[in-house]
Amino acid sequence: MDRRKILTSASVVVITLVLGVVIGRQWDGAPTPTSTTTTLPSQPPSAIWPLASTSTRFATPELAAQTFALDYLGFINPVVEPFQSGDSRSGEVPIRSSLSGARTTIMVRQVTSDDTWWVIGAASANIQLTSPSALQAISDPVRLTGRSTAYEGVVDVEIRQDANLSPLVHTTVHGGSMGVVGPFDATVSYPKPTSSSGAIVLYTRSAKDGSVLEASVLRVAFAK
Repeated sequence: MDRRKILTSASVVVITLVLGVVIGRQWDGAPTPTSTTTTLPSQPPSAIWPLASTSTRFATPELAAQTFALDYLGFINPVVEPFQSGDSRSGEVPIRSSLSGARTTIMVRQVTSDDTWWVIGAASANIQLTSPSALQAISDPVRLTGRSTAYEGVVDVEIRQDANLSPLVHTTVHGGSMGVVGPFDATVSYPKPTSSSGAIVLYTRSAKDGSVLEASVLRVAFAK
């Protein structure tokens, strides 16, 4: 065989081996791809607001109630009355849509070890939900019974799940009107939630401008 061909072939073999070693070293030294899973904080069992999936926390009961009225219920410039203590870690904050508006009582509690304040429910004398009860596990469809009075008898109803301000369903029930409290009884169907708990939100609107006047909010679990 021609000596020049032998040398050329040998050079090709050497280069191939060197490249193989270099490539092999680079491949072996490359970092192994990893995946990370972020677990969002879970909502405390009895708490509706703030959303645990956010970093928002409240140092005072009044601020917890005010933001709940604004951001969760949709009040416009609510009048926030002084906190009324129930015990060392809980109490109520009354709010109104205006100075002369109906009172919505927002119930607050320190439910976590960092001593921040959480909303656990809300109640209005004009919107009384008697069934289901607080923290009850509900299933689709859910029967709602209670008593209310509102303009033309209409009370808005929403079923919400944790970590989401958008309702699973929005509908209405009809009770009493013109200041006369009357019964309501309705069966509400809702799509399957992705969280284990949520809230039933009932509220009335102004006949003048459609703004929220008062509300009752009940913490519930979703049956599996």
